[in-house]
Amino acid sequence: MKAVVQARYGLPEEVLAVGELPEPRPSDGEVLVRVRAAGVNWADCALTRGVPYVLRAGYGFGHPKNPVRGTDFAGTVTAVGSGVTGLHEGDEVFGSCRGAFAELAVAKDSEVVAKPKTMAFEAAAGVPMAGLVALQAFRDIGCVQPGQQVLVNGASGGIGTFAVQIAKALGAEVTGVCSTAHVELVTSIGADHVIDYTQQDFTRNGHRYDVILDIADNRSLAERRRALTPRGTLIPNSGTGNRWIGSAGRIIWARMASLVARQSFRPFLSLCNQRDLLALREMIDEGSVRSIVGETHSLDEAAAAVAAAGGGHATGKVVVVV
Repeated sequence: MKAVVQARYGLPEEVLAVGELPEPRPSDGEVLVRVRAAGVNWADCALTRGVPYVLRAGYGFGHPKNPVRGTDFAGTVTAVGSGVTGLHEGDEVFGSCRGAFAELAVAKDSEVVAKPKTMAFEAAAGVPMAGLVALQAFRDIGCVQPGQQVLVNGASGGIGTFAVQIAKALGAEVTGVCSTAHVELVTSIGADHVIDYTQQDFTRNGHRYDVILDIADNRSLAERRRALTPRGTLIPNSGTGNRWIGSAGRIIWARMASLVARQSFRPFLSLCNQRDLLALREMIDEGSVRSIVGETHSLDEAAAAVAAAGGGHATGKVVVVV
C-alpha cells in the first residue's frame, strides 16, 4: 500500500515521502479501514520534527518507531478483527488510529464510530482530535454552563472553530479572537462577539470571562489572568514552547499559580474515546456543529499539509485526501 513514510526526524519537506509498506492486518478488537481522508494536527508536525525532545522518549529516540504519521481519519471498514461488534465491512466511519497518512490503517474499535451519512469524508476526517479537545475542554474541564462568558483565543483554527460552536451548543455567550481575515468566518460559526487581535487586545479591553480556551498562547499568564473573572478558568492548549520540554514549564507555572489564586488554570490531555466521538456525531447530526475544512492536499502533498498545520495560522482543518 502507499503511505507517507518517515525514517528520521526533521522538517516535513525533508523527511516525509510517499513509499510502499505492507498492508496492515487488524488484531483482536481492531478494524482495518481504507482511508479516504486524514485530518492533520499540530501534533503531526511535532512528531515529524521530534520536537520537543521529550516526545522521543515515547515515540523513538533516534527515529520514530511508527514511520507513518497521522491519527485522524475517515474511511470505509474493509476487515474486522475478532471480538469487534457494531462495526462491519463496508461501514463508513471516522475516528482515531496510528498511521492515517496511508491507503489502509488499523484502528481500535473503541476509537471508531459511524460517519454521519450526509457528511463528506474530508469533513469527517477533521473532527476527531480537534473536536475532542474542544468538547472535553468546555464540557469536562471548564464545566461551561448556559449564560457564562466564554472566550476562544485562536478561534479560526482547527480546534478553535470547533470550540466556538461547542461553547455555543452548551449555552455560553462566546467571544472569538482571530485575525482580520477570519472575522467573517468566526462570526458565521456562531460567535456572539469577535475580537480582531490586530486591532484590540482582549486582555486589556475590560471584559472578563468565566472560561478562556487559549489555543494561540500569545499572551503571558499574568495578562490572561486579567481577562478572567475572579473565579474564572483558563484552559491553555498550545504545544509551543521550549524545544526540550515544550509547554511543560508553563503548565507547571500555571499549576503553582492556581495554588495561590482563586482562578483556575487547567491544562489537560485530550483522549479519544467512543462516547465522546458519538457526542460529536450527535452535534453534527443535529446541525449545531460543523467541520470547517480550510485546505486539502493529496497524499503526495502530505509534507506541505503537515507544515501548514504546524505553522499555527491554518484556517479550520487541514486535510489529506487519500
